[in-house]
Amino acid sequence: MEVQGYIFAFLIGGAICVVGQLLMDLTPLTPAHILVLFVVGGAILSGLGLYQPLVNIAGAGATIPLPGFGHSLVTGTIEDINKMGFVGIFSGALRATASGVMAAVVFGFLAAVIFNPKG
Repeated sequence: MEVQGYIFAFLIGGAICVVGQLLMDLTPLTPAHILVLFVVGGAILSGLGLYQPLVNIAGAGATIPLPGFGHSLVTGTIEDINKMGFVGIFSGALRATASGVMAAVVFGFLAAVIFNPKG
């Protein structure tokens, strides 16, 4: 990846994080509300064809933050609908996001086993 790609990834990923931080600081929204807002927003933008150009420019800067998860859900669903028809509605989102969800579960479990949480 060129230096320009790293810069765009940093700027766009950072801008997404800034929006999330501003929402937490300036609104009564909880982190759970913001999480849902970002995932659904990414899904809607992806469904409208507006998120893929951002992914093309920013790469991981657009796919790693929460809107990227919504984009993955919609993209996987559309791909499986085109391949399998109606059944793709149910399989696409799971296929597209299974590895990310599994990694979160495994690493969360390992962190819980290795570290002693204070609470």
